[in-house]
Amino acid sequence: MTETHIRLAHGSGGLLTSQLIKRTILKYFKNKTLKQLTDSATLRMTDRHIAFTTDSYVIDPIFFPGGDIGMLAIYGTVNDLAMQGAVPRYISFSLIIEEGFSIQKLERILKSAALAARKARVDVVCGDTKVVEKGKADKLFITTSGVGVLKMRLGKKRVKKGDAVIVSGTIGDHGIAVMNERLNLRLKSSIRSDSAPLNLLTNRLLSYTSSIHFMRDPTRGGVASVLNEVCDGSAFGIMLDETKLPIRKEVMGATEILGIDPLYVANEGKLVAIVDRKIAAHVLKKMRAHTLGRRAAIIGEVVAEPHGVWLRTEIGGVHPLLQLEAEGLPRIC
Repeated sequence: MTETHIRLAHGSGGLLTSQLIKRTILKYFKNKTLKQLTDSATLRMTDRHIAFTTDSYVIDPIFFPGGDIGMLAIYGTVNDLAMQGAVPRYISFSLIIEEGFSIQKLERILKSAALAARKARVDVVCGDTKVVEKGKADKLFITTSGVGVLKMRLGKKRVKKGDAVIVSGTIGDHGIAVMNERLNLRLKSSIRSDSAPLNLLTNRLLSYTSSIHFMRDPTRGGVASVLNEVCDGSAFGIMLDETKLPIRKEVMGATEILGIDPLYVANEGKLVAIVDRKIAAHVLKKMRAHTLGRRAAIIGEVVAEPHGVWLRTEIGGVHPLLQLEAEGLPRIC
């Protein structure tokens, strides 16, 4: 009998578990390592230094304009590695599925994740599947871990006065796309998630090893939160220029309706880089030459005073961008 929905028995470790893995999951993630179906993967890493990350994805809704939870899980893990100056190689992919979830929808998500892995040039080499009772989860949760080969040394300790702050593209697209779908705002716009594999962009920047000081993808909490993390405990501040911020008109309009600041809205396919001002123009040119960086912009600089993160407005005023005390937009990644 062909199953159309997930049953508790699919998580029992028995026949249905085996069938789910072999007939549904392995169909999308095909490689020699995963085919062995061992509890852990044995991988060959010839380089001395690696980067390792792990994350969980509980987004609501699981399908949204421009992507879904499967794509998001792959790209989110890839991006975490890329922001450390690593070239992503391997990913684990674990599922917590609610009883009654549609297998057709599961396959749609797995197919999307597999396409994302191929695009990002990584292999899904291990994973796990658990099924919980109806009402004990919200459809589907995904947990991933990733390993990459370290190519650059980055960190906020390398940031110094005079450095330029660069964002690789438009701000706030992902968060607004998800909220528009979740809240059924019916905003008549083409706002889509910007979810993308940033390693395709950062691979072009590896030659600037000594001049790129910090990179981070501004997911939850957005650009403002990332920059506040950089300034926390440091003897410098960051001044942003409102006239330089690349924000779509549709996103700006939506944030005004929702009463939020786009600088605090999540992105899933953008990065913030802090670089030596001497090479900032070269880095910007490199970014703009790639599809993922066409709307990259220098949006500010590191300053001695004032401390913290500040925004210089179009009319010349200055106001602080404080760290969020609570989650602004919940369950967006």
